[in-house]
Amino acid sequence: MHRSASRLTRVLACAAVPVILTVAGCSSDSGKDSGSNDGKKSSSSSSAKPNAKSSAPLEKAAFATLPDPCKALASATIDTVVPEAKDKNGTGTKSNDLTSRAGCAWNGLQSDGLKGSQYRWLSLSFFRADSHTSLGSANKRAEEEYNKQVEKAKASEGAQNLKAEATEGIGEQGTSVVYSVKKDVDFFNTTIVARHQNVVVTLDYNGAAYEGAGAPDQAKLLQDAVAAAKEAVASVDAANKQQAEQPQAEQPQSEQPQQ
Repeated sequence: MHRSASRLTRVLACAAVPVILTVAGCSSDSGKDSGSNDGKKSSSSSSAKPNAKSSAPLEKAAFATLPDPCKALASATIDTVVPEAKDKNGTGTKSNDLTSRAGCAWNGLQSDGLKGSQYRWLSLSFFRADSHTSLGSANKRAEEEYNKQVEKAKASEGAQNLKAEATEGIGEQGTSVVYSVKKDVDFFNTTIVARHQNVVVTLDYNGAAYEGAGAPDQAKLLQDAVAAAKEAVASVDAANKQQAEQPQAEQPQSEQPQQ
């Protein structure tokens, strides 16, 4: 009996061996397949992953400097738009960086005796943008400033009979905003905003009549403002051309080869 039980135990043990081996074998194969698949997945994801492309370089700003705002308009122009200007040289606005922001203003009161007086005020400002990795291209940034200035003019406090329209022939983009404001007398305002590449020119021009003088002609104010804005835009080209030529003129003597 003892011998039979012992024999039965050995038979069961031997019968169990293949099962264990089979399970172990399956387990081992599964592990190999899994490892192989992981390797393939890793390899394929690695090869499928696109190489990071370096972003395209931003365009270089067309204009590197700004004109002197108080000299951007000819003396004859100031005489026309601001008769009897207190200071024909204008009053420059303060700026921490005159290559990025600059402005100048003029005002004058022309008296015509018993016929009253005409008041005129003119402000000219320049904004120049550079290309910046996180902020965008110079032209895009200038376009944003252009839109900002147009909206600012449209939102002028107390504006009445406001009219805004595109103005051709002043840079790549131009808008005129015309309106009136009631103060002690009626002020007639014209704002011209123009974008020339990476530079934005904003010209504010207004007029009023005192002591019984006839109200300013709004059409004439707009005409004079547009002409002055075109001149201001042209001054941007002139200032940058002058800057580009300056180094060449100063180059000679210091860089002549030694004998």
